[in-house]
Amino acid sequence: MVDWSLVMSFGQRFIYNLSLGILTGAISTDLDDAISDDLIYMSLTKSSSDNKSIGKKEWLRSIRNNNRNHTPRFCLEVARVKKLPLFKTFLVKNNFKLPYPLMNIINGGAHANNGLRIQEFMIRPDRAKNFSDAMRICYVVIKNLSKIIKNRGLSTSVGDEGGFAPMISSNNLALDLIVSAIKKSGFVNGRDVSICLDVAANELYKKGKYSIHSKSFISVEKSIKEFNKIITKYKIKSIEDPFAENDWISWNKLMKNTSKVQIVGDDLYVTNLERLKKGFLNISSNAILIKLNQIGTVSETLEVIKFAQIIGFKTIISHRSGDSEDTFIADLAVGTNSDQIKTGSLARSERVAKYNQLLRIEEGLGKKARMNKIH
Repeated sequence: MVDWSLVMSFGQRFIYNLSLGILTGAISTDLDDAISDDLIYMSLTKSSSDNKSIGKKEWLRSIRNNNRNHTPRFCLEVARVKKLPLFKTFLVKNNFKLPYPLMNIINGGAHANNGLRIQEFMIRPDRAKNFSDAMRICYVVIKNLSKIIKNRGLSTSVGDEGGFAPMISSNNLALDLIVSAIKKSGFVNGRDVSICLDVAANELYKKGKYSIHSKSFISVEKSIKEFNKIITKYKIKSIEDPFAENDWISWNKLMKNTSKVQIVGDDLYVTNLERLKKGFLNISSNAILIKLNQIGTVSETLEVIKFAQIIGFKTIISHRSGDSEDTFIADLAVGTNSDQIKTGSLARSERVAKYNQLLRIEEGLGKKARMNKIH
């Protein structure tokens, strides 16, 4: 018999997400196998009176034969019982591909205390040969960006997701700093390394107008013109949440007025299949950000990913602002062959943990490891 007071004392950890207001319980994977079996068996059978007559042996047998994923905890148990790496329990069974990182290097908006309107300035190492090379490229750019920021007499303190948060208020200045860092690192902007943005326009919307490009609120048409200016000047390859979550018409207008740019829906879709279907019919975007705890279960998340890939959308697996060191999403990205992963910068342990897991997965795959396609 399991001493449940003992299990609760060291086997369960609670994480309160201050920025998102989410209370979650995560079961430690370091528990003894016997404790883990009893713990998961009891928690699963307790949830349904129909399952109370099921013995543990029958339950374990059903897990071994069950390919449907439910909660992250259930998936971890499936992987453990089947003696498989977690990433092999999702959609893909072979030919696994590593995602390209959308790496945060400058924070603004709600993620920093500076005056930048755009929330995240990111880089994507488009010419990386493998995931290890992607990390090397991003690291070099980040180190050179740090030197450039210091030389400008600005602070190199970091924001919520590990990117620098210098006290500047101009989007263009932030973009200039990044372009200089890419060049100083020996790379070509828009070819070797691309700049990607998360606008988080919900925060910048008022009465049909937006204050994305300055503190002044301007029309959608003028906002799109400004987007096209920076797309051309800075070779921007991806823009997330360029307009508010229910401003479907503006999303469609941007799609019609841009080309060869990844337009990503996060707040627009909230990993919800019905909203994704609406966005597809409305031609609102060509990519979707996937956040596991937005929709609630792994099963629902996989349904969204499958549909997105069927309709030709890029899928980007994402962390949350108030994240923990859990690495589940790294395995999810590989196990669904998602094109990209967004999980912060090479700073703050809760962000770096995901990158380390992807490096471990790549090492485990050996010569079979391949990077995904982004074009």
